[in-house]
Amino acid sequence: MTTPTPIEEPPDFSLVLGGPLFQMFRRAHLSGPALELVHRRMLVIPLFAWLPLAVLSTMKGHLFGSQTLGFVYDIESHVRLLVALPVLIYAELVVHRRISPVLKRFLERQVVTSEDTPAFHAAVAVATRLRNSPWLELALLLFVYTVGHWVWQNQVALGAATWYAVPEGASMHLTPAGYWYGFVSIPIFQFILFRWYLRLVIWFWLLWRVSRLNLHLVPTHPDRAGGIEFLGENSYAFAPILFAQGALMAGLIASRIFYQGQSLLSFKVTIVALIGFFVFVILGPLTMFTPHLFRTKRAGLSAYGTLATVYVDDFDDKWIRGGAKGEQILGTADIQSLADLGNSYSVVREMRLVPFALSDVGLLVAAVALPVLPLVLTIMPLEELVNRLIKIVF
Repeated sequence: MTTPTPIEEPPDFSLVLGGPLFQMFRRAHLSGPALELVHRRMLVIPLFAWLPLAVLSTMKGHLFGSQTLGFVYDIESHVRLLVALPVLIYAELVVHRRISPVLKRFLERQVVTSEDTPAFHAAVAVATRLRNSPWLELALLLFVYTVGHWVWQNQVALGAATWYAVPEGASMHLTPAGYWYGFVSIPIFQFILFRWYLRLVIWFWLLWRVSRLNLHLVPTHPDRAGGIEFLGENSYAFAPILFAQGALMAGLIASRIFYQGQSLLSFKVTIVALIGFFVFVILGPLTMFTPHLFRTKRAGLSAYGTLATVYVDDFDDKWIRGGAKGEQILGTADIQSLADLGNSYSVVREMRLVPFALSDVGLLVAAVALPVLPLVLTIMPLEELVNRLIKIVF
């Protein structure tokens, strides 16, 4: 008997457990070594961004507003800082716990062969250095205070008089609360959001490197994805990020509906397009494994098709054409073997060309769309909506 080759220890990689911001949180006692104290971060950071706005708006008489949009009624800002921002912070813990084991499964399931293990570990090492790079986060901070601030001021901010700014010709005159909002609150939110985009780029770059290896996929694996469906199954870890994006989209649309007189129906194309885009951002890169899955399925259909032909031909000779005279067919193992072979071939035929299922798509779509659903009440009374739902169900 030969001794099996021991599996090398899987890499301990976390997509979020590192970087200058993480180290700053640890020194400020806002995080532990494994992202503990998440509720403290969810409370302190949003309050640091939001509470001074309430205080400064009150001092200047803009809390409710008379000639301007009062702070209390600014739905977009409250959703951004009190809903989307805490969710983005909480997402770090979810992604850390759900995505970290994914890389280990490549080795535990021997999807990455022993010959490619050094290349696999080298790719993980590069991804770790990118995650920990202070230069990337410094560039991100610079981007937030230049491009990000310009986009917010010219594309996102309301054009009417508000608690944070009063339009003066083609420019905006910021109030004291507006300065805190534009130079502290918005940059904090944008930095954390864009930092997630950066982490996603690193993650998908790492998966791209893995997809370039000579992966060992099994066509008869019961997950119908050659043994790598765990990539799609764990994509729901990014659902909080998509929920935050959906909340941000809902807040922007709500502001336009309530304070600029627009209708939800005028945003239907935008909503559908953004939901599709956000889901594609998470699942689309997984199609880089499609060539592996296609080759595995094609080879499996050929191999198991040949095996089935040989077995069925022998079965036909033995039991149909009378080659097994005197033998009892009842209880014979040949019938069970024929059924097992048919099941194996069906698994290969049903093998998907992407490592995710429709249920994974539906979950991510629901995460983005959920924050937008309350806006349906702006075009349809709650009573009418309930009645229609009852008619659909019953």
